[in-house]
Amino acid sequence: MTDAIRRAALAERAARAGGIVAQETFRQALTVETKANKNDVVTQADHDAQQQVIATIHQEFPDDALVCEEEVSMPDVDDEKIHERVPERGPAWVVDPIDGTANYVRGMRFWGTSVAAVVDGEPVGVATYMPAEGDIYAAGPESATCNSTSMSVSDRVDPETFMAAMLGWWPMHGGESYTSLFGAATARFGDVRRLGSLQGALALVAAGSLDAGFMPETAHPWDAVAGVYMIRRAGGTATDIHGDRWRHDSDGLVVSNGTAHDAVLTVVNEGLPDD
Repeated sequence: MTDAIRRAALAERAARAGGIVAQETFRQALTVETKANKNDVVTQADHDAQQQVIATIHQEFPDDALVCEEEVSMPDVDDEKIHERVPERGPAWVVDPIDGTANYVRGMRFWGTSVAAVVDGEPVGVATYMPAEGDIYAAGPESATCNSTSMSVSDRVDPETFMAAMLGWWPMHGGESYTSLFGAATARFGDVRRLGSLQGALALVAAGSLDAGFMPETAHPWDAVAGVYMIRRAGGTATDIHGDRWRHDSDGLVVSNGTAHDAVLTVVNEGLPDD
């Protein structure tokens, strides 16, 4: 077993382990706190799930770097192992314990635990587990799967038949860009949705349920690294808003099944208001 395959398998185990912890308190009484703004919420389940993910990873790779959405407070994790950004050298794990916490606290099923194994700045194995829906999406050097069955992006070629997702959430910081982009997208695509879990939406693009997704702002690595790798392994395309290959620090994110990626890019750029 190669190191990359080993890491991919562990990413799936860690995502499952964290998701199981989060599922235990789903639709139970929760204490909800806020972070950056009143709609940026976090619960104890986020912290508990993240601890379980890290504990699972540390069974095999205790010295690897961690890039996590929530604050890490574990006695066996040294501060120097915690990074805000994906390191360009060495192995690291990118963790989102509950992607879609707003859905989670409202009892909506579309949320998941996402884990990406990264080496020298590039993912080698990822998984997003959606426990309330019973689905796990995973990708590694040799496969891209949904519930252990091979998955691939859709084969639709006409953007007017595309079901596209608006990724992320930014009205508190730029409502005009959101409404302008939504208008451009609805005029060009067959259907436009916002699902409340960025990693969940990216997984649906990889599985062919969605045809495209886009956001103008830079995504946090825990929100996108796993899903982008899945899409690429499933035959799709991921770029920044300028059409260049997406990486964890890129300007915006545009993903698609690859058959009409230029058309998706055009919609995004036409929909952004002039500076």
